[in-house]
Amino acid sequence: EVRGAAGRSSGSGMVLREDGYILTNNHVIAPTGDTTGQVVVVLADGSQEEAEVVGRTADYDLAVLRVDRTDLDPLVLADSSTVAVGDPVVAIGAPLGLEGTVTAGIVSALDRPVSAGTTQATTFINAIQTDAAINPGNSGGPLVDAAGQVIGINTAIAQASGTPEATGSIGLGFAIPANQARRTAEELIATGEASYPVIGVALDTRYRGEGVQVLTDGVDGADAVTPGGPAAEAGIEPGDVILSIDGDPVTDPDELIVAVRARAPGETVTLRVRRGGQELEVDVVLDEAGSQ
Repeated sequence: EVRGAAGRSSGSGMVLREDGYILTNNHVIAPTGDTTGQVVVVLADGSQEEAEVVGRTADYDLAVLRVDRTDLDPLVLADSSTVAVGDPVVAIGAPLGLEGTVTAGIVSALDRPVSAGTTQATTFINAIQTDAAINPGNSGGPLVDAAGQVIGINTAIAQASGTPEATGSIGLGFAIPANQARRTAEELIATGEASYPVIGVALDTRYRGEGVQVLTDGVDGADAVTPGGPAAEAGIEPGDVILSIDGDPVTDPDELIVAVRARAPGETVTLRVRRGGQELEVDVVLDEAGSQ
């Protein structure tokens, strides 16, 4: 439960460690602002604890809180790379403030590129899609598998075209994969900040052909290909069309951004690139950028 200058909100979360660390969505605690506001955690036994914000990132829509307890019962974060479409899942949380609600479904799709938030703070998720009912208030709660292990953090729901804001489940919910949540949570606990990987290119959102195109010219003072960045070091040039990443086709700029952010800084990815009438494969070592 969150109170701040920007208003009030409530959401869900999961215990990460017995010594008081709790994981939720950044947008759940957004009303606190940067320095003000209050976060109260209501535990399963009904007890309430005021929490401090250890770290938060809008880019991954994750936040780590800590309460003054050393006897919490943590959940287990699964290896989300082993999740398969059709796996049974249960979403746990407090939709519309109804604590301890569970809804059942299956994994509907994997690696679904989802962008949410605002133009000032956009979240890119390489999401697990589920038809388990997820409603406002479920945000930050766990999506668990049949063994009770957490495969994702429930974060967003789709709405029919023309609907101004989230009103309820239509069977299209999205969760941040557990592997991403684990990496980001560990960073937030260790340093209070998170990072995300970049390849160092600006993409042309007007391009409508196969793949995604690197801008031919810089825009707003930014280069199409960052000098000295990962893409430049790999030989990518302005105007190149990126067709796939590690063999997976990309057809929209968000797909490439999400696929990159699902990796970790320092990882190497293979991009298939078309330049003129030729196609070539280039290996790119991902650089690191500080998250919001």
